[in-house]
Amino acid sequence: MAQQFQQKADALVGALEKYGQGDYIGESISQLEHCLQAAHQAQKARARDELVIAALLHDIGQIIPLETTKEVRMNLRGSTENVGRVGHEAIGAAYLRSLGFSEAVCRLVNSHVAAKRYLTAVDRAYYDSLSSASQRSLAFQGGPFESGDLRKFEEDSLRDEMVSLRLWDDAAKLEGIEATTPRATAYLEMIVAHLEKQENMKSK
Repeated sequence: MAQQFQQKADALVGALEKYGQGDYIGESISQLEHCLQAAHQAQKARARDELVIAALLHDIGQIIPLETTKEVRMNLRGSTENVGRVGHEAIGAAYLRSLGFSEAVCRLVNSHVAAKRYLTAVDRAYYDSLSSASQRSLAFQGGPFESGDLRKFEEDSLRDEMVSLRLWDDAAKLEGIEATTPRATAYLEMIVAHLEKQENMKSK
């Protein structure tokens, strides 16, 4: 059983390393480095393991090949072949759920666009702090939340962690810090332990 979790973790981290070499759209670092920086910030903040894992994998839905998530996308209502990388957060969450990650990890991954919409609705300074690429993508993501969605987000039990993940996401765009940023393999043990824990909880 433990080998099964190790294989899943190895495959996921391997995919992140292999397919994350492309440019992070509109930014000057790769998708992989962006994810590694976000996870490192979560670690430095002493976040719980589920939040660190979510930070590492928050963009997995736009990194892994489309064929890998074909079944997941077919099961998502209104999914399209061209993710356009619109909806990558939902695809990533559904994909991780299919691998056995906890609901908390999946909801956090699914939240990082919603958190951006929330923060731009409540804090003009936050909007002004976004990179030009992030400001442009906001329009495609639905723009700032309005009253109903705003209230729903504020009442979410994971709100504070969702906001933290979003802020780490925004800050994870620094060039030239590869030498001081832990590599993806540094999180293998954490991922394996998480998957094993979820399986044990299901069997009780």
